[in-house]
Amino acid sequence: MLDTTWQITIFAYIVAGWFLRVIMLFIVPRDKQPASATAWLLLIMIEPVIGSILFAMFGHPQLPKPRQKAQQKVDRLTKQELDRIKTETPNIFVQPKNPELKEIEKLTTELAGLPAMAGNSIRVFTDYQEMLDVQVEAISRAKEYVHIEFFIMALDDSTEPIFKAMREAVNRGVKVRLLIDRFAPTRYPGYRKMKKRLNEIGVEWHNMLSYNLMPGKNFTRPDLRNHRKLIVVDGRVAYSGSPNIIQSNYHRKDELIYEEMLLELKGPIVWQCNNVFRSDWYAETKEPLLEVVEDADMPEKSGDVLAQLLPSGPSHPTSNNLMLYTALFYAAKKRISIVVPYFVPDESVVRAIKAAVKRGVEVTIINSEIIDKLLTGHAQRSYYSVLLDAGVSIYMYKYPVFLHNKQVLIDNDVAVVGSSNLDIRSFELDLELSILLYDSKIVRQLDAIEDSYKRKSKKLTAKAWHERPLSTRLIERLARLTSSLQ
Repeated sequence: MLDTTWQITIFAYIVAGWFLRVIMLFIVPRDKQPASATAWLLLIMIEPVIGSILFAMFGHPQLPKPRQKAQQKVDRLTKQELDRIKTETPNIFVQPKNPELKEIEKLTTELAGLPAMAGNSIRVFTDYQEMLDVQVEAISRAKEYVHIEFFIMALDDSTEPIFKAMREAVNRGVKVRLLIDRFAPTRYPGYRKMKKRLNEIGVEWHNMLSYNLMPGKNFTRPDLRNHRKLIVVDGRVAYSGSPNIIQSNYHRKDELIYEEMLLELKGPIVWQCNNVFRSDWYAETKEPLLEVVEDADMPEKSGDVLAQLLPSGPSHPTSNNLMLYTALFYAAKKRISIVVPYFVPDESVVRAIKAAVKRGVEVTIINSEIIDKLLTGHAQRSYYSVLLDAGVSIYMYKYPVFLHNKQVLIDNDVAVVGSSNLDIRSFELDLELSILLYDSKIVRQLDAIEDSYKRKSKKLTAKAWHERPLSTRLIERLARLTSSLQ
């Protein structure tokens, strides 16, 4: 009798496995990139039960319906406010003069509902301590509110002044609101101490993208993250870029040090920064914060830079930043300069870069020699061969500094700076914030920073790269395969 039971169990498992394999052939490819669908189907064909369970948990990047509806509601409120602002202050809404960039501005506006605004001033910071200092100073001057949103926030010797400034602001009667990612800060020392400190000093704070693994309309894929970095003070000044609120070595045990870049934004673009914060705050709390982003709070002009924000991520129906970068690469005429720590593109980005090289566009990519994330680091290196063979110049920033800045320069006309990498995670899974700067003076300034990176880098050659060990190539290809499981 026992043998018969086991035979029936094994037979049922085999039948169920083949049933899942056949059914998933119809389910997996729906609305997925071919590489991603192929990787998932390969896993399911090897182990149908475990593969199907993993696909159910990790196969769909979209946030749950209630979260998407919250984003849609904020988008409707934003459109209503913009319609009113356009009537009252139409002179701040300006399109780029370049015809190709007009199309880029139009695309970006269509994707996120935030049009380009003129009259902004931009300051660029590259010194890590100075980045922390200017944000402390801004919080110290706050009179009404401080809005803070970060992927990683830690309480340590370097960030202690931030927490002190928040406490003093609250004591002055300033409303301090804080959003931090649910998972990322928990990996660093002192997380519980930090939460206790925030509660003690009276900061109103919330985790973003909390886990909800119960099946149903509120199920949230557990690896979706809020990767944005943003501070807005009194609706008059904002800070955004690549750095988190943490000491420069991120509490690592090795020699690795992170190099970052931060922008200080003043002018009407700060209204857009506040609007992005309001969207995320509403999604977590259902508090709309209308009083801090309505037309009366539109900042006055502060300079002559034309700027535009592009929020992206799984709360939006499209891959906003992927569409932007692809469009920019096709629009480039002279050069494409890419500085990102993680470059794991999909095929549309690779094709756009290859097409640019064929048109005579000079394409440069700067990555880091040292790897801070094993799978991602090897996955991005799996693309070097095809890029080098296509004529792309690749520079490796020298050990032990990890270049965490993210900037893309197109010709001498536009720069994109912010939190977004050029990888599948940033395109599909993370909430990101990108800043478009349609200004040749800013592009020249960022170009000079890129030149300083090149002086600290070594240039790869196709010959040397193709001679790397076969074992290294195998690791890279396997890492690339796992990156497709999105």
